[in-house]
Amino acid sequence: MDVWGALADGTRREILDLLRSRPYTAGEIADQFSLSAATVSHHLAVLREARLVSTTRRAQTIIYALDPRALRILMQGLADFLNG
Repeated sequence: MDVWGALADGTRREILDLLRSRPYTAGEIADQFSLSAATVSHHLAVLREARLVSTTRRAQTIIYALDPRALRILMQGLADFLNG
């Protein structure tokens, strides 16, 4: 999925907003929403595929953070859109 498809969903935008403050584990993110762990996992996978979040593995725990390249990706996508 591309950046725009990833951002089309309100829950994914809320996850990105949450990650602005600090990295979170998948469980911590799931605790912030009234969604199943599987649904949150799907949203996180979409965000990863769109390169909006990055992951770090610590043993069996995966920590999600905003990808430092995300702003550049968003800006390039917007420029491409505006340039037709």
